[in-house]
Amino acid sequence: MTHVVDFQPGGYRYIQAVFQYSAGVAALPGFAIERVVFQRSPALLAGFDAIAAHLAQRGRPLSALCGCELRSPAPLSDGGFVEFNRQYVRTLQDWGLVRGDLNPVARTNVCPVYEPPASPAFHAFSYTVPDDGTALPSFVVAGGGEAPEGHGNYRDVMVRLGDTSLDGLREKVRYVVAEMTRRVTALGFTWQDAVATQAYTVHDIGPLVHDELVQRGVARMGLTWQFTRPPIADMEYEMDLRRVARELVHA
Repeated sequence: MTHVVDFQPGGYRYIQAVFQYSAGVAALPGFAIERVVFQRSPALLAGFDAIAAHLAQRGRPLSALCGCELRSPAPLSDGGFVEFNRQYVRTLQDWGLVRGDLNPVARTNVCPVYEPPASPAFHAFSYTVPDDGTALPSFVVAGGGEAPEGHGNYRDVMVRLGDTSLDGLREKVRYVVAEMTRRVTALGFTWQDAVATQAYTVHDIGPLVHDELVQRGVARMGLTWQFTRPPIADMEYEMDLRRVARELVHA
């Protein structure tokens, strides 16, 4: 069952998921989401400091943070991923965002093949601002790969584990599209509302784009294919999508 929870201190609602992130967020009435991309990706703690400074400059509380986009050096084992996530959520706990295993902040975390960071780093972040009703309703769907969340590990539930044939990739893409559809629907939107759709993989998905993405209405505004790996070892394909009110670049 999908649970969508209002996070009033931040001005957004979120899809309850796992302790490291929510499955997606959408601005509550009276608010809109802005996104900031880092020109030079800062390491994790420096990134949180930059986010705090930006929110203060915008007159927004730390609780307005609703989305984090990370870049990591390489995929991790299940155990390594849990360890990293415990470190990552520590700051969110200190900021009063995470309580127990309830985390409202959406997240995408992928691993660039070229010019990977030396340590986990921030690529972008999203937050809410007051809105007078002129902006379209905004949302950010968190990244997800070809394995359901909430199990003991990812390997046991991965779709076509180790199979990177065209048929194997097709099933992976279909699973991820279905999961993204579930998330965006839970927030009250459709693929038609998305302005930005990302695919994260090192495999050639060109033969699948028409049938599995374009034909299904997944890429109405185009598709950004980022040559990265998902953060879990042996996971091959990830996606996310969004529509935000404004995008900025941080030096």
